[in-house]
Amino acid sequence: MRLDKFLKVSRIIKRRPVAKEVTDKGRVQVNGKLAKAGTSLKIGDLINIRFGNKILEARVLLLTENVRKDDAEKMYEIVKETRINGGSDGPTDE
Repeated sequence: MRLDKFLKVSRIIKRRPVAKEVTDKGRVQVNGKLAKAGTSLKIGDLINIRFGNKILEARVLLLTENVRKDDAEKMYEIVKETRINGGSDGPTDE
């Protein structure tokens, strides 16, 4: 599955054009490498996304074309969420 589609279907990012924009700006890595919107994902891949003042690290658990909103969180697990502004390097509770 394409990275931009995964981000949208899993609801990590709500709209696919926004997911593409984030990847085009170099804010997403897959397994430690800069990723583009069309990067193919596999189960077990580690995704790092930089959102403004935080970095979200998530592991891909499920790849499916359609998923109910209630089940979207089953597609990934959050490994770590780190603030990059304000001097805190620790995980957050958000």
